[in-house]
Amino acid sequence: MTWKDIAPVPTAQEFIDIILSRTQRRLPTQIRAGFKISRIRAFYTRKVKFTQETCSEKFGAIVSSFPMLTDQHPFHRDLMNILYDADHFKVALGQVSTAKHLIETISRDYVRLLKYSQSLFQCKQLKRAALGRMATLIKRLKDPLSYLDQVRQHLARLPDINPTTRTLLVSGFPNVGKSSFVRSVTRADTPVEPYAFTTKSLFVGHLDYKYLRYQVIDTPGILDHPLEEMNTIEMQSVTALAHLRAAVLFFIDISEQCGYSLKAQCNLFKSIKPLFANKMVFVVLNKMDIKPFEDLEPELQAEVLDLTKSGEVELLRASCATQEGVQEVKNVVCERLLAERVSQKLKAGTTSSGALGTRLTEVMARIHVAQPMNGITRETFIPDAIKNRKKYDKTDPERRLLARDEEEANGGAGVFNVDLKRDYLLADPSWKYDKIPEILDGKNVYDYVDPDIEAKLLALEEEEERLENEGFYKSDDDFEDESEEEILEKAEYIREKHRLIRNEAKMRKSLKNRAIIPRKSGKKPLSQLEDHLDQLGHDTKELDLRGRDRVVHQTRGRSVGRSRTGTADPDAMDVDAAPTAKERLRSKSRPRDRSVMATNRRDDGVPEEAARTTAERVAKLGQRKMNRMARAGESDRHIGDTMPKHLFAGKRTIGKTQRR
Repeated sequence: MTWKDIAPVPTAQEFIDIILSRTQRRLPTQIRAGFKISRIRAFYTRKVKFTQETCSEKFGAIVSSFPMLTDQHPFHRDLMNILYDADHFKVALGQVSTAKHLIETISRDYVRLLKYSQSLFQCKQLKRAALGRMATLIKRLKDPLSYLDQVRQHLARLPDINPTTRTLLVSGFPNVGKSSFVRSVTRADTPVEPYAFTTKSLFVGHLDYKYLRYQVIDTPGILDHPLEEMNTIEMQSVTALAHLRAAVLFFIDISEQCGYSLKAQCNLFKSIKPLFANKMVFVVLNKMDIKPFEDLEPELQAEVLDLTKSGEVELLRASCATQEGVQEVKNVVCERLLAERVSQKLKAGTTSSGALGTRLTEVMARIHVAQPMNGITRETFIPDAIKNRKKYDKTDPERRLLARDEEEANGGAGVFNVDLKRDYLLADPSWKYDKIPEILDGKNVYDYVDPDIEAKLLALEEEEERLENEGFYKSDDDFEDESEEEILEKAEYIREKHRLIRNEAKMRKSLKNRAIIPRKSGKKPLSQLEDHLDQLGHDTKELDLRGRDRVVHQTRGRSVGRSRTGTADPDAMDVDAAPTAKERLRSKSRPRDRSVMATNRRDDGVPEEAARTTAERVAKLGQRKMNRMARAGESDRHIGDTMPKHLFAGKRTIGKTQRR
């Protein structure tokens, strides 16, 4: 049994803390009202589902870890029923299983409601309601979970008893020397005290006899009263006697120092004798060093001998205090038990210790070996060709040649290959060396292949090419309408251009993860545009004229502006004059509204050159200290602490951080 491996069952409050903390740790915790409603629903739906799955997993593990009473051996089943009521055990497991199904129902209901929620607040309230109902349901399991944990602790303390192995079962009145005998023959540390009911549960020890392992079970003492009046301690012994296939050693204290008379002990043996059915029973007279069997009164001797009248009970003598007769008792019981188990296996039809079982005998009886009738002897048939064949001798020059001899005569391995097709058994010997040896209607598949097919195909291709060059396949319309050929050439040219454009687009896409080309470098001149359009077959004369007109208008506007300021003649149209650097700066900083004059904040703020120079020097000196001290300026981006110190630092005791 693996009862010691059952995991501890947490209390209801611990269960809630485990589930909610696991949900908090495993799932994302940030959601905002600006998110899509579908994302908000999915966020809270996942919370509810994960909590339900965790509860189901934990409850399922609890239910599956505990033993099912119907699957246990009758001894273990009755022992568990005695130690703690089996009905209570089933009810507790049933409550846990019911809670699992109820939590799954709650999850389904609230997931359905979350599917139609309309806001972040509504989703959050539904999630809180779902988790609250689950927590309330778990709180109601306070008593069943506590009871199951007590059962687990008791199961872990039970001894590991194998009901099917070789077993010696020690029973009798309290304080008659049962535990002393178990300590003498095994390594079990059973408690031995001078008062009754020292042993309150089953103790198991092990001993070796003839290289075989035996288990010895020390049972609590039994009193001579009806079964209904026995307590839990005594019922453990009764359960072991009723269900274990073992050799029973009933101990009797003939010195009567245990506090019970010899007659009372004999009456107890007679009372529980129905439990000894189909078992080997030995009556062990203990404490022989205090009072030998011969010193008993004749009436008491007759009372003891009366127990062995049936012939199924054997009388043994021992003294656990002086160890006299203890090993003899052990050897006799183990020998008898071993012989009894071997005989039971033989009766069951298995083979043990070299003896044939009943089933094996029945199988052998069904096997029949046929023999020739009338005493005729059937000799082995050997063909005459084999009988008359000369024995192979490698040194004989007239020996028959083998494949190995032929191989060595033609150069050896790697130079000569043995003909494997020579011994093929076919209907026609000429088929042996065919390239494809499959047969169809008496012919080889290769027979249907024309050997001159390649030459014929080559001649046919040459004839087709000659006819095409001579114009055999051309019609009169083709000669008359030459424009169709031009259309086909232009179509092919267009397809080629499309391929080039697609390749350029692919190249541009491949550059998306590289450095971006500046806008100035990305500009193309007008001449390149004209060449591109010419290649595509477009007329670029109108485009060229429109571009020149635009340049003339822009130049004329700049000339008029200069004439208004008094720098040029109003009637002059000097389109070749280049603008100054200051004009270029103003043209770049000019706003879209042409009615508003563009201004330079640096020049307008401090118009004097000397004052402006002094202000720039003072600004640089002020910034230098901040740069040297690595201080953040007004232009630096502010990034707040991702882990605030007041939340993630400091000394805390267990259970003081309540973030939920």
